[in-house]
Amino acid sequence: MSNTESTATGGAKASSVAGGAKATRRPPIHMIDNEADSLTGLAIGAEERLPQVSELLMTEIARAHIHSADKMPVDVVRMQSTVEFTDGTTGARRQVKLVYPREADIEAGRISILTPIGAGLIGLREGQSIIWPDRGGKERTLTIEKVSHED
Repeated sequence: MSNTESTATGGAKASSVAGGAKATRRPPIHMIDNEADSLTGLAIGAEERLPQVSELLMTEIARAHIHSADKMPVDVVRMQSTVEFTDGTTGARRQVKLVYPREADIEAGRISILTPIGAGLIGLREGQSIIWPDRGGKERTLTIEKVSHED
């Protein structure tokens, strides 16, 4: 991937969320180089089936700070991360594992990267919030509370 330090923020409209934090439409995000490559392939492959999610994911990959796995900050959501986040619209706090589509099982708490929420969580750090569309196009504020990895 050639965008080693892509830093576009794509519109930094902010709104307040619980605790006084600010949610931005597109806060800075981080990705591991080989994950960004495989996610690009997934997004391109899903373009006809899931055009909204494909476009959202491609946009996130294009603006991400790209790191090798050993340089990735530990509090960043990546593939196979367990993430606790709050939905600012409903106040609901959820814990999910971010997985590739073949591993997805919503009842087991494993959500696919090829869902709107999955594409919105990737690359965010603990404490960050993002304003992100759901399947119906309604905007929600997602706030990352905790990230853990099974290393």
